[in-house]
Amino acid sequence: MGQSQKTVRVRILGRVQGVSFRVWTRNEAERLGLAGWVKNEPDGSVFAVINGSEEAVATMLERLGEGPPMASVTQVITEFVETTGEIKGFRITR
Repeated sequence: MGQSQKTVRVRILGRVQGVSFRVWTRNEAERLGLAGWVKNEPDGSVFAVINGSEEAVATMLERLGEGPPMASVTQVITEFVETTGEIKGFRITR
């Protein structure tokens, strides 16, 4: 593993529920070789934890700012956290 691993917590605000945002996020993450999970929040936002190479995480953060076609993202709040343990796969949680 030559590249350093990054882990980020992300909250996405806007019209992000009811537009397949979680499925789109999982598909994009898998395309980029990222691990983690994504879920809807009661306040209407989407929350995700994303882990992978610095480059892939940066690309994913850019994509989250756009979202899938029916979404309207108004804000992406990111918090880089210490990478602990190994995260495998990318899943949608409740």
